[in-house]
Amino acid sequence: MSGRILLAKTGLDGHWRGISAVANALRDGGFEVIFAGMARAEEIVAMAIQEDVDLVGLNVGGRIEVVLRIVVALREAAPDLPVFAGGTLPPPALAQLAELGIEGFPPGSSLASILDAARRLTGYLAENGAG
Repeated sequence: MSGRILLAKTGLDGHWRGISAVANALRDGGFEVIFAGMARAEEIVAMAIQEDVDLVGLNVGGRIEVVLRIVVALREAAPDLPVFAGGTLPPPALAQLAELGIEGFPPGSSLASILDAARRLTGYLAENGAG
């Protein structure tokens, strides 16, 4: 059985290349990816619970405040559900996420490091090894 990951964009930016590449890398690594697209906090929380995911990945469109609201909502609804984030993450945003125990992947992060984090956070190791 594969781990299930919900990926969602947190902003209205038009950049889809990064999150699409991450989704493909996670699928190639053996995960089932549920792609929410652009979604608000309550939609992300509802989907995470409804889809019974093992991890939530947030694509940051530059507004860390939006991501922090989503994290608070997720932690209230599912306190043990791990979250990681990628996208436009300047050093102060990375620090804010780190204080909450959330790994951040700014532009230039390798897909291998994201896949490794997903495996570690979900406890899922692909039977076919590293992707």
